Amino acid sequence: MLGEVHDNAEQHQLRLERLQKAFAEGWRPVIVMEQFDREHQEDIEHARRTRPKDVQYLLDLGAPRDTEGGNWNWQFYRPYVALALEYDVPLIAGNLSRADASKIVKAGYSAVFDPDTLMSLGLNEPIALDWQSAQEREIEVGHCHQLPTSMLPAMARAQFARDAVMASAVKANAGHGLVLLAGNGHVRRDISVPRWLSPPLRSRVFSVGYLEKGNTSIARAFDAVVITAAASRSDPCLKFGKAVTGP
Repeated sequence: MLGEVHDNAEQHQLRLERLQKAFAEGWRPVIVMEQFDREHQEDIEHARRTRPKDVQYLLDLGAPRDTEGGNWNWQFYRPYVALALEYDVPLIAGNLSRADASKIVKAGYSAVFDPDTLMSLGLNEPIALDWQSAQEREIEVGHCHQLPTSMLPAMARAQFARDAVMASAVKANAGHGLVLLAGNGHVRRDISVPRWLSPPLRSRVFSVGYLEKGNTSIARAFDAVVITAAASRSDPCLKFGKAVTGP
């Protein structure tokens, strides 16, 4: 499981070079990507059947511009799609869409999943209190301490659903060898995708966090870390009308 800070070009380049080397040495894993929503898996397969080597056609169908998939910076992710097509390995849409996540925030898991799916994902089971608290804390920090406390459980519920959906893609394909490409928040061993896996499968996971200097407090949540310079960006908390310096 290879993490990322989504807008850090250096991290994407380092991660891509590592994967390219692994493929050149003979590894042929399934590639699961957070950047594709699960409902577009059939579109991805259709694109591969009709134009097997056409990266742009796959992106047009699998990440349409009028969906969340169209909002990713595909300059960073296009090379991973090209790698999958070059070596003809499965490419799996790993994410729960923003629309479905919003339904879960507002109305709970049953707004998206039927009872059988809830059971298969593990979302029918209660969440341990330490896990719930840790996830709510990450959401609070990620939103610059500007969310009402009453919203945190519902927001955490959507994050649990995203991680459980990604974990289901891992479980379905792990027998073939697999790499998950997702944000650092999804590949943490303590509260994210690995925690939704069975203990035997979790023991086979190797999670790599790609972190930025000055923001390495979660390093122990990974099996290994790669630390890069921070990308140049405006203060993400300004959109909440508050600087990043604290609550």
